[in-house]
Amino acid sequence: MFEHILSSMIFLPIAAGLILLLAPVPKNGARAIGFVVSLVVLILGLKLYAGFNGAGGMEFVEKIPWIRSLGIDYTLAVDGISLFVLMAGAVLFPTIFLVFSTKTKGYYGNLLIAEGAMAGAVCAGDLILFYIFWEVMLLPIFFMIGLYGSEGKVAATLKITLYTIAGSLLMLAAIIFIGVAYHTQFGVWSFDIAKLAGLKLHGTMAVLAFAGFMLAFAIKIPLFPFHTWLPDAYTEGPSAATFVLSAIMAKIGVYAVIRFVVPVFGPEFTRYALVLAYLGVIGMMYCGIAAIAQKDFKRMLAFSSASHMGIIAIGVFCMNVQALTGSLFQIVAHATSTGALFLFVGLLEERMQTRKIADLGGIAGKAPVFAMFFAIAMLASVGLPGTSGFIGEFLIILGAVKFNVVIGVLAGTSMIIGVCYMLWMFQRVFFEKTNDRTATFKDMTSVEVLAFLPIIALILVMGIYPQPFIKKIEPAAKIQIASLLHTVQVADANVLERGRNQEMK
Repeated sequence: MFEHILSSMIFLPIAAGLILLLAPVPKNGARAIGFVVSLVVLILGLKLYAGFNGAGGMEFVEKIPWIRSLGIDYTLAVDGISLFVLMAGAVLFPTIFLVFSTKTKGYYGNLLIAEGAMAGAVCAGDLILFYIFWEVMLLPIFFMIGLYGSEGKVAATLKITLYTIAGSLLMLAAIIFIGVAYHTQFGVWSFDIAKLAGLKLHGTMAVLAFAGFMLAFAIKIPLFPFHTWLPDAYTEGPSAATFVLSAIMAKIGVYAVIRFVVPVFGPEFTRYALVLAYLGVIGMMYCGIAAIAQKDFKRMLAFSSASHMGIIAIGVFCMNVQALTGSLFQIVAHATSTGALFLFVGLLEERMQTRKIADLGGIAGKAPVFAMFFAIAMLASVGLPGTSGFIGEFLIILGAVKFNVVIGVLAGTSMIIGVCYMLWMFQRVFFEKTNDRTATFKDMTSVEVLAFLPIIALILVMGIYPQPFIKKIEPAAKIQIASLLHTVQVADANVLERGRNQEMK
C-alpha cells in the first residue's frame, strides 16, 4: 500500500463506498466503516506529507501506460500545489463520520466515493484521467443533495447539474482540441500535463479552448457571475454535502486553474488576468453584501464561502509568487475554517430543528465549548491575526497590490464586509437572550470535541507558525510563476517574429 500511496488514497475510499452502497450493511456499521477508511486515508496522507521534500518538482510519481494509441497514461503525482488540497480532504473527512451519526449507509457510501474521486482529480498527471475523476466526484454530491437534502432539494440538484454539465462539456471540447493540437505539432498523441505545457497555441481557437477550461473551473469555484447555483445547493443540501462542496470541491476548481490553465494557456491567461481578478473582487463584494441580508444561517455561510473563494481566485490571477503562495495557503485555511462552520451549523440544525438566525440566541451560556470552537473557526474565516485565515489573506493582498493597486485596495476593503456580517451573526446566535428553543441546547459531546479538536488546532498552528507550511508551497509556486513568465515571453517573441515575416512579404 505504501509503494502506491496515491492510488491507495484514491481507490480505498471508492471501493469501500461502492461496497457500502451494494452490500446490506446497517447504518451504524456503514458509519464505522466510513470512519475507519477515512482514518486510514488520513494516515496515508500524513505519511505522504512527512515524506514530501518540497523541492518544487513532482513527487510520489506513479505512471502506468493505459491507452497507448492515444498517449493516455495512468499518471499520479503531487507537488507543493496539489499537496495541500489533497491533505485538506484527508484531514477533514474523518470529522464528518464522527459528527453525524443518524444517516443511512448510502449517505456514508457516497461520502467515501466523493473523497476518493476528489483525491484522484488532485493527483492526476494526465488530462484525461483528471477529467474522469472530475466527473466522478460530482456524482455522489448529486445523489446526496437529491436524496438527503431539504425541501428545495430537487430544484437545487437540477440547477447544479445543469451548470456542471455545461462546464464539463465545454472542458471536454477544449481537451479534445488540446490533444489534436499536440498531435499536430509533435506528431504523437499525449495528454500528459507536463508535456502539454510545451504547446504553442495562438489565435481564436486557443482563446476558445482557454474559455472552455475557465468556464468549467469558474463554475466550480464559483467565480462571479457563475455562482448562482451555490446558494441553493449549499442551503438545500445536507450538511456533509455542503461541507464537501465548500471545503474541498471549490478548491479543486482553483487548483485546476493553476495546474491546467496557467501552464497551457499562459498568454491567454496573462491577457485576461486583470478581467478575471476584477470578477473575483466583484464576487467578494456582491456575495458579502448578499450574506448580510440572509436570515437563514446556512445560506449566510453559503454566500460567505463564495465571497472568500473570490479572494483565493484573485491570488491566482495576480501572477506573482506572493499571491499564489497565499492562495495555496488560503485553500487549506478556508477549507478548515468554513468547513468547520458548516459542520457546526449542521449540529445546530439537528438539535434545534431550525436554521433561522432569529430563532437562536444565548448559546454561549449553554454550550461554552461549542461557542469557543465556533468563535475560533469564525475568526479564522474573517482573517484574525493568529489564525490561519490571516496569513493567506495577507499574502494575497500583498501580491494583489503588487499586481494592481486598485485590485489590492478593493480586495482588502471587501474583506471588511465579511467581518461585519460574521460578528453580527455571532452576537445574535451566541450572546443574545436564551429563548425556549435554545434553553435546552447541550454542549458538545466528548466524541464531537475529539472530532473538531484537530481542525481547531490546525487553524491555530497555521496562524501562529505558518513557515513549515509555506516552505512546502513556495518552491512549487516559484516554478509555476517562472514557467508562466517564460511562456509569455516566448509567445510575445513568436508574435513579433510573425509580424516581421508578414512585413517582409
